[in-house]
Amino acid sequence: MDNQHIRPISICLFRNGDRILVEKDYDTVKESYYCRPLGGGIEFGEHSRDAILRELDEELGQSVENLRLITIIEHFFTVDGQKGHDIVFLYEADFKDKSLYALKELDVYEEESNTVSKAIWLSRDEMHEKAIRLMPEGLEEILQNEAL
Repeated sequence: MDNQHIRPISICLFRNGDRILVEKDYDTVKESYYCRPLGGGIEFGEHSRDAILRELDEELGQSVENLRLITIIEHFFTVDGQKGHDIVFLYEADFKDKSLYALKELDVYEEESNTVSKAIWLSRDEMHEKAIRLMPEGLEEILQNEAL
């Protein structure tokens, strides 16, 4: 994480009943879990919409439909002791392949590290019960206002 620059990212909400699809990670300094919807960095000259479509194809190998921009969030955060500043383009979409909604987890390929992680469906209640912070900050409030 480069904490000297503002990083533009696109992330995407996928809803499955009262759950959303997130990647869970661990903050070694805070000794706590956090999660975030799938997505990643916007490349120079790339539209945020094209970035999320590219990221979802790279990470999941899946196509989406009904892609729509929900809002933009300015996110200041600290993870593993490193400060960050993101401008987050929050999209929402549906998977074209409806069978993905029946899966408990999906494999997520991270090209930069050449690793595979898991994306899981979690509700806000499950996040609270398991003490998992939802990032970016502000997303919880957006979901609460929408009565997810």
